[in-house]
Amino acid sequence: MQKPSIALKPLVLAALLCAGGAARADITVYTSQADFLAAVSAPGYDSYDDLVVAPYPATLDRSAGAYGYQAYSEAGLWGAGGAGGDYWLSSENRTQPILFSGFTGGVSAFGGNFFTSDIAGQYLSGNLILTAYDGTSLTYTLDGTTPDTFLGFVSDTALRSVTLENDGGAYWPTANNVVLAVPEPATYGMLLAGTGLLGVAARRRRG
Repeated sequence: MQKPSIALKPLVLAALLCAGGAARADITVYTSQADFLAAVSAPGYDSYDDLVVAPYPATLDRSAGAYGYQAYSEAGLWGAGGAGGDYWLSSENRTQPILFSGFTGGVSAFGGNFFTSDIAGQYLSGNLILTAYDGTSLTYTLDGTTPDTFLGFVSDTALRSVTLENDGGAYWPTANNVVLAVPEPATYGMLLAGTGLLGVAARRRRG
């Protein structure tokens, strides 16, 4: 009864490697929305078009499809934009970042259009720094942003927060068309397959 167990060793090793890779927190950055959406499943969107150009509290409870989240900025948030009814979310103080957190529904992917605006809440080109945190952190800098600039983070574990801030310039960090999502089902399939192989090997050893 030992030979089947020996024959399974390469498969068991592969399963362990898969499981180990999934357990380690890795974050991938996407600057293309199409590539980001191809890497995730069940995306939900928040356009901020329900806002108006006005101040808002420091914390807003928001939803993006089936997912919930919070947007927070210590000095308060601000509804910006407004051209053609396309509203954005900005901080009320340019020195204060916007923190996106409190994700529900197992969110492991976060993206959107990120750019900078002026004191009147209108577009102004500038640079931004975004940091994703899932137990480890990854920081990415966007230079010369426009309203169409896209950035997305995809983690192999649940995201805890994403921080949006300027790089010290005289402009306000601004977000629009935020997307929240979960991993592709194939990721879970590989993990379950690895778990199943380990179970088979254990039963054969007991036999």
